[in-house]
Order: sequence, then C-alpha cells, then structure tokens
Amino acid sequence: MSGLFQLILNFGIAVALACCFLASPVYSSPNPNTDITASDFFKLGVQKMQNSNYQEAMTDFSEAIRFKSDFAAAYSNRCLAYLQLADYQNAIADCNKALNFTPNNVEVYLNRGLAHLRQGDYQAAIADNNQVIVLKPYDFRAYYNRGVTHAMLGNYQQAISDYNLALTQIPQTSNLLLADIYNDRGLAHFQLSDLQFAMLDFSKAIRLNSNDYRAYYNRGCACGRSGDNFCAIRDFTESLKLHPTNAQAYLNRGIAYHQLGYEQIAIADLQKAVKYFASIGETVAYDKTLDYLQNLRQQLLTLSEIALIWRQDTPFFIP
Repeated sequence: MSGLFQLILNFGIAVALACCFLASPVYSSPNPNTDITASDFFKLGVQKMQNSNYQEAMTDFSEAIRFKSDFAAAYSNRCLAYLQLADYQNAIADCNKALNFTPNNVEVYLNRGLAHLRQGDYQAAIADNNQVIVLKPYDFRAYYNRGVTHAMLGNYQQAISDYNLALTQIPQTSNLLLADIYNDRGLAHFQLSDLQFAMLDFSKAIRLNSNDYRAYYNRGCACGRSGDNFCAIRDFTESLKLHPTNAQAYLNRGIAYHQLGYEQIAIADLQKAVKYFASIGETVAYDKTLDYLQNLRQQLLTLSEIALIWRQDTPFFIP
C-alpha cells in the first residue's frame, strides 16, 4: 500500500522531516605570508557562508583553490556550500579532494555522509558516519545522521539505537537539537507500531520545542492511529497554528472529523488540503484527497436523498 493510502486510511505515515546536522565551516587558512590572495578569498567565502550567500561563497572558495590547489579548507567549505545548494555530486567531489589533503577531517566525513544520504546512497552515508565515530566517538551528529540513514532504509530498530546513542552524547542544554532527535526517534517507534513510545517521544519534542509543527503533526498521527480522534484533532490544530498551509494536517484532521461524524467541518478541511496540495504540486496527494472529498460528498448526498424519501413516504398519525 502506498504512503498516501496509508495516510488516508490510518491517519498517515508521519513524515520524517529529519534535520540532519551539517558540519561547521572549516576556518583554518593558509600561511598569510605566502598565500595572501588565497587567504583573502577564503575569508570572504566564510563570511558569505555565515550570511547564507552560498552561491557567492562557492565562487570565493573556487578563487582560493585557483591560487592554491591543495587548499583543503577551501575544498571543505565549498563542499558545504554545494550541500546548501543541493548540488550533491559536486559536494562529494570536493569532500574527496579535502580528504586527500586532510584524511582525518571529521567535518568533511560528516558533510560527505550527508551528501550521500541526500543522494540516496545510504550505505556510503553509513560508512562516512562510521568513520566519524572511529575518529570522534563522542560526536552525537554522526550517531544521529546514521540513525536517520537507517530509518530511510527501513531499519527502524537500528535507527532507534543510534538515536539513543546520540542522546547520550549531545549536550542536554541543546533543546532544539534534542527535540529533533526525540521527534525522529518517535517516527521510528511509529513505524514499528510502538504508538505509546512514539507519543512519549513526540511529547518530549514538544516540551523542548513548542514551536515545531512537525512534532504536533506526528503526535496527531499517532493519536489517530490509536483511534483517539479528539486527541488527533487537537494536535493537528496545534500544528496548523504553526504551519497554516500544511496540507497533510488538513487532510488528517478532516478524516478525524469525518470519523467523528462532523461532516461539514471535515469537508472544509479536505477542501483546504486539496488547495494546498495543488499549490505545492503534490499531484498524487491532490488526486487522492480530491477523490476522498468527492466520495464523502456523494455519501452525504445519498444520505440526504434517503432521508428525503423517508420523510415523504412515512405516514403521519393524526389522532
């Protein structure tokens, strides 16, 4: 059964909006007495990375490399710029270059692992994160990213083990990062139908970051899967307060209202779901939601016709 059918019939597979951790820019620069020009371009690139000007940063790093072909930090940072621009092939190529000059660079392995993950090369992503763990066994990012990769492969129990390891390494003051890990561990529990553990994790994520619409949405899915429609509606509503154009939340809330018999409210939510699926080009979801909406309208029309016939044909007793 496709993900969409599971969404319609079972309140949805809670979508894993995993936030894999990018490595930080590498700030080391060459000897300023011998490579002033390369160093200047490098520093400009770092500044532009900090300002999210990734295309311009990539140009500066390229200029630095043109003046110094073995400039490992420039390759590493250009890899990070390519990652932000979703150019994963070039990101991997730059990481490979950087590792030729700095073979034990943890940040480069992290970035290359993320590029492999986003390309769908999951085994290569796991290998890179394994290398980070060998070099720096207390780096929670490698455990978390490896957990996300296992989840993408459907290895949810292994993903949970890695999320647990990440939780033992991450600073406990990092609330937003902790919330991401709990959210993704909840998703793995959800996929294993461990709904109680899933809801506990989503609730922890909400306590740590009450502004994350994903955790409310995912807990709503877990409530719906467990048959608690009122709980599901509550959480989908909270999610929509934070992300008012979330088509999936409208769809799932509409289904919950329908199952409780609130048909007109359900129709209103399904109409919004159709609208927002169309606006983001989700054609399959749009078609399936429209079918669901039309079927619901037809059911209501049929019931209305039956009720009308009953009223017309039923004799009245007049004393």
